[in-house]
Formats: sequence, structure tokens, C-alpha cells
Amino acid sequence: MAVWALGINHTTAPLDLRGRFAFAVDQMEPVLHGFRRSLARQPEVALISTCNRTEIYCASEHPELEHTLDWLANSGGVPSNLLRQHTYTLQDGFAARHAFRVASGLDSMVLGEAQILGQMKDAIRAAESAGSLGTTLNQLFQRTFAVAKDVRTSTEIGAHSISMAAAVVRLASQIFEDLGQVKVLFVGAGEMIELAATHFAAKSPKSIAIANRTLERGEKLAGRFGAEVMRLADLPSRLHEFDAVVSCTASTLPIIGLGAVERALKLRKHRPMFMVDLAVPRDIEPEVKALEDIYLYTVDDLASVVQTAQANRQAAVAQAEAIIDAGVQSFVHWMEQRGSVPLIQQLNAQADEWRAMELARARKLLAKGEDVDKVLEALSRGLTQKMLHGAMAELRAGDAETREHTAQAIHKLFLRKER
Repeated sequence: MAVWALGINHTTAPLDLRGRFAFAVDQMEPVLHGFRRSLARQPEVALISTCNRTEIYCASEHPELEHTLDWLANSGGVPSNLLRQHTYTLQDGFAARHAFRVASGLDSMVLGEAQILGQMKDAIRAAESAGSLGTTLNQLFQRTFAVAKDVRTSTEIGAHSISMAAAVVRLASQIFEDLGQVKVLFVGAGEMIELAATHFAAKSPKSIAIANRTLERGEKLAGRFGAEVMRLADLPSRLHEFDAVVSCTASTLPIIGLGAVERALKLRKHRPMFMVDLAVPRDIEPEVKALEDIYLYTVDDLASVVQTAQANRQAAVAQAEAIIDAGVQSFVHWMEQRGSVPLIQQLNAQADEWRAMELARARKLLAKGEDVDKVLEALSRGLTQKMLHGAMAELRAGDAETREHTAQAIHKLFLRKER
């Protein structure tokens, strides 16, 4: 069995290219089915898609990296040759190591961030629901989550990290003298917006509003912060009211356009607006960044803000890598053992057949009234002879070198106590 992974992330691909390969959780099942149908062997497959990465993990008898690349390129509408320049491919132990590092926060834009672990668990649940997660990938990801938990509890890998949400507030503090006088609008109601709203609320802004496609979900989040809730459709007419806008939705197209922002600036008499687009694909048209009095940041722009206290984390990173090394060795050993499973099954089947034959013979003798001790003696002798017959035959056959190899194997298998 082979395991392989193919992906793009924030270090290998620009934001707009990553946006072409962003899959929402509710899209996972049809996407996974489509990928499996595209290969004759129907491999095990799981798909992880976040703001910073899209990765496909597969398991099958033989790796099919080129087909995986072609399928992903086609799904994003880009040529395979272009995508190849931005992808990384990993197999077996290297694929496991990568999964362990991602789940542990070692491969994130924010070193040690914990959100990725929950996103990976959601992705694996989606693969389970789609029926695309077999024994091998299930084992890989159960070990992945166990290693990540060990890293979190045994090291301080996340102790000094600054989350994306906290970085947004830090940037806002550099632009506005007093966050207590700032009106903040959050667009969306998902996990990232909830985190950002929590950090902003701690600074007691002048007001908070939540704009969401469905009012019910927006009201639920707004209730936590005493915030106003509004429909997404009302956003263009009310954008000028807010000093800070943080957006993260699952929309496949921008929902805040250049024209809407230009109108908002005019109504604000060009008072500055702070805007953060945490979505992949983008929620805010990139041309907005060129406007005067607009401070627009994307997830990639936040990288320099979140990479702080690096020196303090080096010891924790070394500890985490040691835990990951042990996890990789254990997984590779499990994979190697899986190759022996058919032989083990055959051996068990043969032993069961011998046992059934001797039991049947013993029952016949007992039915005839034979002595119980004699029957048991015959049963044990019959089983022993069947088990040793192959070894004895090999010892008598072949040349001297072959018999020597056989003798060594017999010592390992049958004579451990005597060695």
C-alpha cells in the first residue's frame, strides 16, 4: 500500500492561485466522489482546504501523483504545468511527517496556531461521511491527531504565537489611536470571524455589527457581543458607517467591490478605513488596496505580524519535531507490517483447517468409545506433525547453503527458548 500527498500552501502559491482551489466543507463529498471516479483503482482520499492550503491525501496499491495533479489543476481551471510549479508531493513516511507537522502547527503561517487541527478534523469527518477514508488513511489521521495532541500538551509550541485574529487587532491599534472610538463591521459568521470579534470585543470598540447572508446565524454571533446584525444585501448602502471591516465568508466571488468602497469613502469624506480580507478566495476586490485612505490587508499580508517571538519557540519546535519523528517511525512500521497481512491470514486459515481436521478425527474416535487420554494424545500429535512437516521437509531438501538458511529460520521460529 502506498500513501501520497499533493498540495499547495502559503509558502508555495500566491493568494489568488490558492483561491482557485478552496473547497468548503459542504462541497467535500461530491468533490471526493469525483476524484475517486477519475481513477480506476478508487483510492482512499481525504481533502484538506483552508485559507492557507489545499492538500489531497491518498492511499492505494500504487501512487498516482500525476493523475492527482491533473485532476486538481482541472478542478481549479489552470494548466497542469502552471500548478506543478507551486505544488509539493510527498510519499509514505514523508507524507505522514507533513500531516503531523501541519496538525501540530509547525507548517502554519502562524507557528503553533491551533485552528488548523480543528479544520483537519472537519476534513476527515467529511471524508468519512463520503466513504472515501479507508483503513490506511484512517490510521494515518488518527495518528496525526494523537501526535498533535502530544505536541500541544508536551511542548510550548503555541505559547508565544499570535493568532490571525489577534494580529488584526494589533494592526488596527497601529492605525487608530483609540479602538474605543472605532465602529467595526464583521462580514460573515464563521469560526475566523468569531475569533476576530472576540479579540476586538476585548478592546471595547464603539460599536460592533455583524453582516451575514443568513440573519439567524448572524444573530447568534451578534448576541455574544451585544452587536447589531444586518443582511449582507444591506452592506453597500451602510459600508460608510464603519471604520474597520473584517471579512471572511465562503463566497466564491468578491462581495465588497471597488465601487462600493469608493462610494463609502466619499460619504466618509475620506476618513480612513481599515479593511481585512481573511477569505480565500478573496471577499474584497484587490483593486481596493490602491485607494487612498484605505488600509487593506489579506491573510498573506498578516504573515510578518504573526511571526514574532521566534527565538522563544525554537526549543519547543525541537521538542515537537522529536515527537513527530517518533510518530513517523511508528506509522512507517505499521505500514510495513500491513504488507504481511495476507500471509498472516493464509497462515491462520491453514492452522484453522488443520485444527478442524484433527478435531473431527478426535470426535469420531470418542464416538467409538476410545479412551479420552489416547484421543487427546493423538490429537496433539497430529497437530504437531502438521505444523512441523514443512520445516522438516525443508531441512532434508536442497543443498547445504539452503539447509543452513532453513536451520536459522527454524531457530528463530521454534527454538527461541533454547537460544
